[in-house]
Amino acid sequence: MAHSLSILLVLLTLNSCKNHVQDSKEENLRTTQNTYLGQTPPGKTPELFAPGIIRTEFRQAAGVLTPDLKEFYFRRRGGQYKYNTLMVVKKKGNQWKETVVAEKSGEPSFSVDGNIMHLGKRYRELTSSGWSEPKNLEYPFDKYRIMRLTSAANGTYYFDEASEAGPIRYSRLINGKHEEPKDLIINDIGKWNAHPFIAPDESYIIWDDQRENGGYGDADLYISFRQKDGSWSDSINLGNTINTEFTEAYGSISPDGKYLFFHRSYGGNRADIYWVKADEIFKLKNKQ
Repeated sequence: MAHSLSILLVLLTLNSCKNHVQDSKEENLRTTQNTYLGQTPPGKTPELFAPGIIRTEFRQAAGVLTPDLKEFYFRRRGGQYKYNTLMVVKKKGNQWKETVVAEKSGEPSFSVDGNIMHLGKRYRELTSSGWSEPKNLEYPFDKYRIMRLTSAANGTYYFDEASEAGPIRYSRLINGKHEEPKDLIINDIGKWNAHPFIAPDESYIIWDDQRENGGYGDADLYISFRQKDGSWSDSINLGNTINTEFTEAYGSISPDGKYLFFHRSYGGNRADIYWVKADEIFKLKNKQ
């Protein structure tokens, strides 16, 4: 009797585990269908992001997900889009639909809470009726030609400068106001640094850089990790799995921390958006 009871308990346990795995798979499927534009996530090799939805023969670049992973914003140029035009893809009914947001738009990024859409030197606020009209950043940012600005969870801004080859800058939020921007000190930073993405907790920063020596192409993606003393590590090239002889730029980690998004430019009005699992990137911290 005891032996039969033991077998029964084992069978019940196995069945419970099987049901749990099946439930987990079904939940993951439901989640994927409603996020990432319904795309199957990539592995360690970069793949085109949503090629059947957003890819054209022209330029798709500066792509970023909203914090809930349900909307994807990017800029398109070419064909009927003479200027950099901000686009959004989101689900309507059972289909992912593309919509024009605005022409001549800045490069999008989102605050951690999703309530602010940064557009370089401008921004929009989320209201009960949708996004507000663009507003201008005031002092101390009015003197900079900002391409991309990203914000940490504590409100610190990190941004580049379109008219000047030099450092990335940051500005802390102190008593409700942003301080005068300071240069971000990374020892071996290159000659042209652009499109910074700051981690929500400021533990790392990703940007693209043009260098005379040491890179793979016209511009490569790099990462630097914050040290225990608050300083930043030397920059680390993300490697030839991600970087190629072309221009890789506008890197960012998805809000859930799982995937790196970036675009690859081939020259002229031609670029595509890629994504790749982010695990290997975070392992680079151990190679400093």
